[in-house]
Amino acid sequence: MSAKKVRVLFVCVENSNRSQMAQGFATIYGGDKIEALSAGSKPKGIVNPKAIAAMKELGYDLGMHTSKSVEQYNGQEIDAAVTMGCGDACPLVKAKHRYDWQIPDPRDMPAEEFNKVRDLVGAKVKELLKELGVEATARG
Repeated sequence: MSAKKVRVLFVCVENSNRSQMAQGFATIYGGDKIEALSAGSKPKGIVNPKAIAAMKELGYDLGMHTSKSVEQYNGQEIDAAVTMGCGDACPLVKAKHRYDWQIPDPRDMPAEEFNKVRDLVGAKVKELLKELGVEATARG
């Protein structure tokens, strides 16, 4: 019998950059111990090619991700909900823990600055998983 996965929902406005990268990092670091989800308060409909390229540099393919609305998670049980710049517009989920990370939207940043935001997201995800009792995988 396997242990219950920790469910984490990452939310930003467009669900095309920060929350997508956070979902990727949580998957990398949490492995099969976590169910990483992401959504947006005003989803753009696509994942930013810059985010796809930035994560590809680290060996993770965001190209298969889709941009989706936080509304699809309303009423669902989530262990931790993390907002990144969407304020009180999201999420209306039943989260045991809530976090608000003040991380700038890298959408219009040049690659070097974009990657700094990517690395900040990765570090924050690692800290979050540790706080939630999820041991990082060998890859993380």
